[in-house]
Formats: sequence, C-alpha cells, structure tokens
Amino acid sequence: MKQLASAAVVVAAALLAAGCADMGNVKPQAAQLKPADLSPGKALSAASANVAWPDERWWEALHDEQLNQLVNTALSDNPSLRAALARVRQAEALAGVAKAATLPRVDASASADRELYSAHSTIPAPLAGNYAWKNTATLSGSYDLDLWGRNRDALAAALDEVHMAAAESQMARLTLETSIVRSYIQLSLAYALQDSVAANLAQRQRILDITRRRKAVGIATDIDVTSIETTLPAGRREHEQYGETIALLRNQLAALIGKGPGDGDAIARPMLTLEGAHDAVPANLPAELVGRRPDIVAQRWRVEASGTRIASAKKDFYPNINLAAFAGVQSLGFGHFLEASSQMRGITPAVSLPIFEGGRLRSQLGNQTALYDGAVEQYNATVIQAMSDVANAVVKIESVKQQDLLAQRALDSARRQQQLAERAYQAGLTDTLNVINAQMTLLNEQQQMAQVASKQLDNFALLMSALGGGIKLDSH
Repeated sequence: MKQLASAAVVVAAALLAAGCADMGNVKPQAAQLKPADLSPGKALSAASANVAWPDERWWEALHDEQLNQLVNTALSDNPSLRAALARVRQAEALAGVAKAATLPRVDASASADRELYSAHSTIPAPLAGNYAWKNTATLSGSYDLDLWGRNRDALAAALDEVHMAAAESQMARLTLETSIVRSYIQLSLAYALQDSVAANLAQRQRILDITRRRKAVGIATDIDVTSIETTLPAGRREHEQYGETIALLRNQLAALIGKGPGDGDAIARPMLTLEGAHDAVPANLPAELVGRRPDIVAQRWRVEASGTRIASAKKDFYPNINLAAFAGVQSLGFGHFLEASSQMRGITPAVSLPIFEGGRLRSQLGNQTALYDGAVEQYNATVIQAMSDVANAVVKIESVKQQDLLAQRALDSARRQQQLAERAYQAGLTDTLNVINAQMTLLNEQQQMAQVASKQLDNFALLMSALGGGIKLDSH
C-alpha cells in the first residue's frame, strides 16, 4: 500500500508539473504614457492655479434659458445617450455572471417516470414484465475552489469594464452636450448673418428709390437704376439661403434632443451672451486631465480590464479543482419514496490539468496580451489627442481675440466708407457703382464680425469639451 501511495504522489506531482505548463515568452510590449512627460507647449504655458475647471453644467455660462432646456431634454430623451446607458447595464449584468462563477452553485431536480420493464432483461421480478414508477428527488451543489484566483480575476476585469462603460456613457453625454451647444451657436450665427443681409437689402432698396426719383427728374440714367436693381435678387437669394440654414439647424437640434422636426419649429432665436474670461486653462493640466476627460478615463479602465484578463489567462495553465456533491431520495414506486432507506448521497472532487492543448492556452494568453497592448496604445493616443484638443482650443481663442480687434476696425472703416459714398451719391458727386461697392464691402465686414463673435462662443464650447466638461467621474 505504501508503494502504491508513493506512486500516486509521484503521478500527482507529475500531473501538477504538467498542469503548470510553460507559458513561453508571452508578455505585454506596450507602456503607458505618462502625461507629465508631454510638453504643454506655448499654448498651455499660461495655465493658472486660479482658473477653475469647467462646471458640470458649463453651457449655462452662455445665459440662454432656451439652450438650458434643450440640453436638459436631450439628457433625458436622446436615444443615443439611452443606448450608452443600456451598455452600462449590460456590463453590470455581465459582471454579475462573472461573480456567479466565484460562488457555490446549488441545483434541485425531481422526476417521476412510469416505465414498462422488460421481462427478459436484468430487472428481476416482480418488476420484470410490469409497469412501475421510478421516482427521484435530488439536491446537488458544486464549487470551484479557484485556488489560483482565475475566477476572481475574471470578476475584477468585468467590474473594470463596468467602470469603462460608465465613462463611455459620460463621454457620450459630453459629446451630445457639445453638439447641442455648437449647433445652437451656429443657429445664432445664421440669424445674425440673415439680419445683416436684410439690413443691406433694405439699404440698397432705399438707394434704389432715391435713384429712381433722380431718374424721374433727369439727373440719373437707366444704367444707374439697373446697376442697383441687379444686386437685389442675389441679396434676396442669400437671405433665403440663411433661412434654409436656420430651418435645417432647428431640425438638427430637434433630432439631438430626441424629438421630431415639429419641436424644432418651436425653437426661438438664440440670445447668447458669454460673460467673464473663459480663455485660460487650469494648472497641473496633464495630470488632472487624465482624471477628468471621460474618454481618457474609459481608456484607463480598458487597460485595467485587459491587464486583469492577462492574469486570468495565465491561471488557465494551472490545475483546476472543483467539488461537487449531491443528496436525495430514489425509489421504484411511491410506497418507499420518502423512507430513510431510499436516501442517496455522494461527493465528487474533480481535478482538471491542462497537459497538452496544442498551443491553445498560449495562444489565448497571446491574444489577451495583444489586446492589452492595443488598449495601452489607444490610451496613449487618447491622452495625446486630449492635450492637442485643449491646446487647439486655446490657440483658437487667442487668435479670435486678434481677429475681433481687426474685424472691428475693418467694420468701422467699411461703415465710414459706405456713409461717405452714400452722401457723395446724394450730392451727385459719385455714381451708383461706388455706392454698391461700399454696400457690398460693409455687408462683408458685418458678416465677418458676426462670424468672429460666433467663433468666440464656439471656442468656449470647444475648450469646455476639451477639459472634460466638468463631468464627475470615478477614475480610480
């Protein structure tokens, strides 16, 4: 017996050694980027400790109640955002499945079969050749001891993916908020440009009336009248084009808030104002940004989940031990079904050892390692893009400041030119061509000024989005 026991120990040790098979040289190759190692550049060198990070409801700084209502409606009714929240619930459910693997399992079963037993088989009399009931009731349980923590690693990875899905849903929310605000700003610009065209048309119509009166008294010609008349259809066409843009932007906003085009018809003209300075970035930008940008946080959780799945894949190389047990009653016929003598029970320890898998386990480990490397590089790319987004927003803000000054000067000059040209025309000192040219120059500068003002608002939205929009996240 001692020799037999010794042999069993040797065999078990050999099997365990085979179970802990060589994993080869499979390991991650990517390294996570340290945000502090990224140079902020000139654009971000003005970061200040006195500058606050965006508020969670950052768009309220534009002081437009209609915009606030549109965003609130979108956050509750937009289908894409609800789909993102559904993905969070899906991840939570899958985490529940992974958790179940770490807990004992208990099942109950009962059956009652009526069977005609053969008269010429192994069943003895009085059952042979007769019908009889076979009744069974069993309570069974099993438990994976998870000695190496494979199931616990799988659960940890599933929980990381819940955090990842939550961060992705917040990114979907920020993207939706930004899209609504920027579309709303474009709607405001379309109204401003349409007003500029309308004012210019009214001015040209007034000049046309003067020219017709002058022609009636013989101090103007048909050419003077025609020169102005030919500019009016193009102006009216441009006015109509801006009307089309307004209608399309209303429809777009209605879709973004999860409503039909009819709700877009009810959107009134925006009344946007941006008070205070919104052109600086907070201090310690790289380190803080990775915890505030939802897309970066989502990628961090993806890396965490991928790393944990590598650990779980490594545990597949080790032996797995399960315990199973059952207890119940069984009888032929109902007469003795509940008697103690009908009891049955058993226990089944099971050990599974991966001896030869044809490279399957190593390939699985290689797959998880590659997924980890991909997640790390995606994280690195997201961090770099985030820094670029902030820098681009700041560059645009600084540039628009200068554009605003230059546009205001050009507008003042064009307005003076138009006034002088009109006075000269009324005094008979110049022809209609100079008046028309002055009008077109003024219209162009008015439109440029409106676009610069719109850029200021749009750059504010871009900066708030680049900084994470103030959304509160569980980043670790």
